[in-house]
Amino acid sequence: MGKRTIVPFGPQHPVLPEPLHLDLVLEDETVVDVIPSIGYIHRGLEKLCETKDYNKMVYVVERICGICSFGHGWGASAAIEGAMGVQVPERAEYLRTILHELGRVHSHLLWLGLMADAFGFESLFNHCWRIRETVLDLFEKNTGGRVVFSICKPGGMRKDISNENLQEMVTVLNGLKAEIKEITDVFINDASVKNRMTGVGVLTKEEAMELCAVGPTVRGSGVAQDLRLTGDHGVYHELGFEPVVEEAGDCMARTVVRIREVFQSIELIEKAVAQIPDGPVDCKVPKTVDGEFATRLEQPRGEAFYYAKGAGSKFLKRMRVRTPTNINIPALVKMLGGSDLADVPILALTIDRCWYSPSTRASAVQKGR
Repeated sequence: MGKRTIVPFGPQHPVLPEPLHLDLVLEDETVVDVIPSIGYIHRGLEKLCETKDYNKMVYVVERICGICSFGHGWGASAAIEGAMGVQVPERAEYLRTILHELGRVHSHLLWLGLMADAFGFESLFNHCWRIRETVLDLFEKNTGGRVVFSICKPGGMRKDISNENLQEMVTVLNGLKAEIKEITDVFINDASVKNRMTGVGVLTKEEAMELCAVGPTVRGSGVAQDLRLTGDHGVYHELGFEPVVEEAGDCMARTVVRIREVFQSIELIEKAVAQIPDGPVDCKVPKTVDGEFATRLEQPRGEAFYYAKGAGSKFLKRMRVRTPTNINIPALVKMLGGSDLADVPILALTIDRCWYSPSTRASAVQKGR
């Protein structure tokens, strides 16, 4: 056994701006052990429940992550609706599904750019984010926001989106397919990219299941696990699709899963727009919450968990959220074992952890910023 060195990694690192800290135990340039320190974020969620009513709490939860903020707003609303026993209108469920899939396209394009940046392919990074801007333009036109949208609420949606705007969304996304294919072909076929990702950070199917990995991380290891098909949210059961699965379990497989999901999300949006019924987009809800409910949502990164509990007032007694980042940490530790130190940033990126600090953003809401 050679001389061992411990190298600290995160949270002050470009690819790991999280409370997560990793102590990498190295022999020469090889990672032989990883000691994670998960840390602690005080999101302020439960304290804010005392001063923000259940409608305003949705705004707080949205700010957990700006990349998948619509999904967080949907998850919080669904948990509150479950506690109330409210069933939202069908058109609202379609609109939620459409915007959630648009958020998946946005999130995966952003992630592809970050991955390109991690292995030094700056022009590819810029092209990924250039295309992503068009997706954000669609969000801005239909919700008024580019990062936080605040269109989802308990009982449905705050506003309708016209059928004309929905059809325009489909036209714009179909027009982007050729550009997306052009940049994603680089990830799949470029020799330098394949050299950095193929065979790196292998997580076998058995390991992924044992460590309870979620999202593209588990689907990249050959497990067809997708809450959109097994959960109770949205209208995915009416759209007919299969989970995107790759068998290799390496960085390239997790990348290809996300690439294929971009095109799948565009197809799901097109199907949903073609089938969306007319009708109201919200319904009357009680002024107080009395009961509790937990629900799960398939975010771009994987399974997110939402819990709401009321005690007969407009203020929630408890509101808890668990993001996919936390669930995927054991899988990340397993991938890092035996890898080269130079591959650590790429491996940390492949679980697609959140970028935004819930503690900072929740505090900003509490202070009225």
